[in-house]
Parts: sequence; structure tokens; C-alpha cells
Amino acid sequence: MQEWSTDTVKASDSIAFWREAVCATVLNVTPEAPRQDFRATIAGRQFGDLRFASFRSTAHTIVRDRHHLVTADDDRYLISIQQRGRSAMMQSGREFWLEPGEIGIIDGARPFQVAFPGAVSRILAVVPRETLELRAPWLRRTGVGKIAASSPFADLARRHILQLAGEEPLDPAQAHLLTDNLCNLLALATSGDDVATAPGTAQMQAIVAFCRAHLGDPELSPQQVAAHLKISLRTLQLRFAATGTSFSRWLLENRLAACHQALSDPAQAACGISDIAYRHGFNDLSHFSRAFRARYAETPRDLRRRMAS
Repeated sequence: MQEWSTDTVKASDSIAFWREAVCATVLNVTPEAPRQDFRATIAGRQFGDLRFASFRSTAHTIVRDRHHLVTADDDRYLISIQQRGRSAMMQSGREFWLEPGEIGIIDGARPFQVAFPGAVSRILAVVPRETLELRAPWLRRTGVGKIAASSPFADLARRHILQLAGEEPLDPAQAHLLTDNLCNLLALATSGDDVATAPGTAQMQAIVAFCRAHLGDPELSPQQVAAHLKISLRTLQLRFAATGTSFSRWLLENRLAACHQALSDPAQAACGISDIAYRHGFNDLSHFSRAFRARYAETPRDLRRRMAS
């Protein structure tokens, strides 16, 4: 974790110092402050191509214009949680305000401006374009957007970003897994009506994202998925058929794969087989054991013994 504070430099150098700090931890931008008594602190960390930061500051504006868009390394999305104060986010002719608890998404490959009219505190995640668009391809069209604090997926997304930007030790594999989960949640939160009118591939990506996020729900049904994504049940069935499977087969295969991974994980050796099965959506242990053996040619108990030897 690296930390920067304008308290360590002269007031006359604070804006230049802040620009260097933000460019190092977030994106290449230019800050503009209306007053000489500007103060700010930021702490950030990086896991390969993933960046996370938290900052608080007095009023200022962040500008990213075309001369900043000079490296492919900055082909990323900026995801922000508003913790305190308000932020005006502007990009591609669209403008919206972020209030505390809301999440903003902005396309780092296009010019943008973010204004903080007063004291502000935010948490940031900067992820590669393909990582998020793989799960939410509709963002290629919309780019900028926000997720209401009351969104069913906002609280989970906030928890992921807070953990990624916090001081809790994480290794790169854990950070990438948490980021994948975060992007799945953002896809679910931003899908809305776009999925209903999206091309088939984009629809299937949204369907899979929702199903993966609810893999542990034993009541997950095609009707529930279709209703959430505002598509017809027939459309959902056709999307699975186009990939050579069905909803029920896809769900069983992915639940079995998740259980197999958990049973093979030494870190989960203390977890009971039944606990793992229930956690991944199975509610009938005999059915789980039969399906597992048919898929992997060994029982869950056999796998456990083999991994322990």
C-alpha cells in the first residue's frame, strides 16, 4: 500500500503533487483546484493490471482530455464508490451526480471530467476494459453510468471494492478472483433493459453472469433469470440451445465444477462434503453424489481421499 498526502509538501506545490499521486495510483489526469488551501490524501495498491485506491480531499475537479489518452495501458474502466460528499461525473455528453453509497462507472479510454464541489471521500477500482466488458458488453455503448445505492447488487459490489482497496493482505490470485466477482456484480447491476435489446452473445453473457452470481441458490430457475433480465423464457432457452446445452445442464455442470474445485482445495479440507454441496446449490446429497460420480468417475469422498494422500 502506497500513501500520498499534500500535508507533506508546501501549499504552493499541492496541486502538482496531487496530480503525480493520482496519475500513479489511478489514471493519467489533470486536477484543478479553485483555492490555494487544497488538501488531499490517497492510498493505493496494485495487483498486476488491477489498481485500487481510496482518497479524501477538499473541493477540486479532475480532467482527462484527449492528450491524456496516449497509452494502451490506460484502456480501463474507473469504478468509484461515493463515501462522502457529492461528485458530478461528465463524459460523452452525459452528466450525473453521485451521492454517498452510489457507484459510478466511467470509461477511461474517453475524455471525462469529475467535479467535487466540496469535501469528498471515495473508493476507486481501475480494471482493464476486457475484464469488465467480457461480462457487461453493453458498456461499450453506454460507457458512463451509475448504480443506485439501493440496487440489489450494490451492497455486494461495495464490499468487494472496499476489500480490494483496503489494507487486508491479498495475493494476486485472490485480488483477480475478487475482481472477477466484482465485475459479475457490476454486470448484473447495469444490465437493465439493455439486455432485452442486446445481441444474442451479449444476452448470453448477461445470463451467465447472473447464473454464476446465484449458483448457490437451490431455487434458481430459468423463469427467475428471464424475469430479472427482462427477456422471455423462450429467448433464454434459445440462448442456451445456441451453445449446445440447456439451462438445467449448464447449471448442473457449473455447480459440479464449483464443488470439484472446492473439494480439491487444501484450504477447504475442513469443510464437510455436504456443506460444500449445499453451498453450491445442491439440496439432495444422494443426487449430488450420483451426478458427481457420473461427471468425474469418482465420488466426492474418493476425491477427498486422493487429494489428502
